Amino acid sequence: MTKNPLVRPYLKWAGGKGQLKGDLKDYFPKKADVGTYYEPFIGAGAMFFEHGYEKAVINDTNSDLMTTYRIVKNNLNELIPKLKEYEKKNNGSDYYVIREQDRNKRIYDSLSDVEKTARFIYLNKTCYNGLYRVNSQGHFNTPFGNYKNPAICNENVLSAVSKFLNEKDIKMECKDFEECVKKCVEGDFVYFDPPYHSPDNTNFTGYQSGGFNEREQERLFNVFKKLTNKGVKCTLSNASTDFINKLYQEYEPKEIKASRQINSDPNGRGLVDEVVVINWGAKK
Repeated sequence: MTKNPLVRPYLKWAGGKGQLKGDLKDYFPKKADVGTYYEPFIGAGAMFFEHGYEKAVINDTNSDLMTTYRIVKNNLNELIPKLKEYEKKNNGSDYYVIREQDRNKRIYDSLSDVEKTARFIYLNKTCYNGLYRVNSQGHFNTPFGNYKNPAICNENVLSAVSKFLNEKDIKMECKDFEECVKKCVEGDFVYFDPPYHSPDNTNFTGYQSGGFNEREQERLFNVFKKLTNKGVKCTLSNASTDFINKLYQEYEPKEIKASRQINSDPNGRGLVDEVVVINWGAKK
């Protein structure tokens, strides 16, 4: 069956794999060889949408992000009109009023999940360089991007994605990555695309408060090894740093070049070195 080209990410996301789909293709097993597909750090879901496994578990600890997937799947008819209202608010004054809503718990908690999703998509499409970033209190803090015609309501893409999410057997979770993959069994496949290691804090890792430090990277490596021992196929993407290459050295990381356009520092955009790690046939 030919893939619908409209089934693609409806959000911008730092570290998104849209431009690497071709490079990563050989590191993903065929549909027939996969029981359940797991993606514990789903982000915008470029690889998830690209491969379209019949049964999947998608997860992220960002609860607002996971709410958008659920609403796009189940409440699209309510979401579209809200997004069309936001199309009229592509200006700095409206942007900052809407951005500030999460600073007031009473106001934010009064929003329905549909309203929260519309706000999330609006901020994602109109913020500076598509950079979803929160501060230590979990408040969205990216400045206005001042784009002429951002795709706040791409109805065709949202409709295709909603149809895709309803036709497949997709489970959506909001858990720690280790908890997400606990039920994996031999024959399942996990794609790990965590916040990248950044020894000098030059890569963006501020998707949510708390960050993802080297201790978390080591915990992820231990989960990777446990899954390997269970016969679960895994692929992992990360930055090509000495720390990551040494951590996964027994799995012989493969280096690839990636184009990065989302970064708060313009000097951090352009071609960067990334690694892909797979456990297929690796030593257990």
